[in-house]
Amino acid sequence: MSWQKIRALMIVLAGLCAMAAAPTAHARKLNIITSTTDMAALASDVGGDRVSVDSIARGYQDPHFVEAKPSFLLKLRNADLLIAVGLDLEIGWLPPLVTQSGNPRIQVGAAGYLDASQFAEILDKPTGTITRAMGDVHPLGNPHYWLDPDNGRRIARGIAGKLGELEPGNAGYFQQRFQDFDKRLTDAEKKWDAQMAPYNGAKLVTYHTSWANFAKHFHLSVVGFIEPRPGIPPTPQHTIEIINLMKRENVKVVVVEPYFDLKTPNSIGAATGAKVIVVLPSVGGEKQVSDYFKLFDYDIGLLTSALGAK
Repeated sequence: MSWQKIRALMIVLAGLCAMAAAPTAHARKLNIITSTTDMAALASDVGGDRVSVDSIARGYQDPHFVEAKPSFLLKLRNADLLIAVGLDLEIGWLPPLVTQSGNPRIQVGAAGYLDASQFAEILDKPTGTITRAMGDVHPLGNPHYWLDPDNGRRIARGIAGKLGELEPGNAGYFQQRFQDFDKRLTDAEKKWDAQMAPYNGAKLVTYHTSWANFAKHFHLSVVGFIEPRPGIPPTPQHTIEIINLMKRENVKVVVVEPYFDLKTPNSIGAATGAKVIVVLPSVGGEKQVSDYFKLFDYDIGLLTSALGAK
């Protein structure tokens, strides 16, 4: 074989090798671990096929209380990015896992640690001295901020920016994914706002303080809580007070998160004629609620049905 033919064959082989190597380089996905399914849903929307996303807490769990498991350490050890809700929501279980993971990329303050609360509008920031007698009060504000679609938009924008920092070559892709998400969310908000408009100012009692951001966005009024203080189980005396409050205020809907016992809410419903509904604070609370949009579709469907029934 002549030198010219050998050289031509080498060029062809080099081209084939380059073509084969290119997909492999792009196939390496950024490994994202989130504390909750809601952060995972937003990260998946923005990250698309350039990321791999998994959450530690499940959507049907109370995110304040998650049992730490050895398998969580393996997830965190291999993470390129950890996204936390913050505001001490995960204070009882996430910090020890992060420390024990031995992964320097995701330690607090490192490039691979993202506290999503920095992007959101935070409500219920307590003033004055905070003591244990006040219950599970979050000194930095209410951590259930993702239940406002406007905060969902802010968080998604922040995640897109962080992903672009970690992978500059894909920054344009992540920004385009965010723009697509933003457009879909804007369209969905118009539908949700129209569905909720007839119930502007409607009064609710909720089990926990999960719904402040949701209520503000959709112009609802949460007038009381089944918990006497955040994280404190209902007492007989407080239950009587809530029943009397609901009768005075003509409250006909009680909202309960899926991880709380329904015994007390049902007794309150029976005493007041109110409808008790289990509304999901997180993606994955039911199998069919598999993304951020379906979470609001599901919850708004339940609420409008209950409020309309009164």
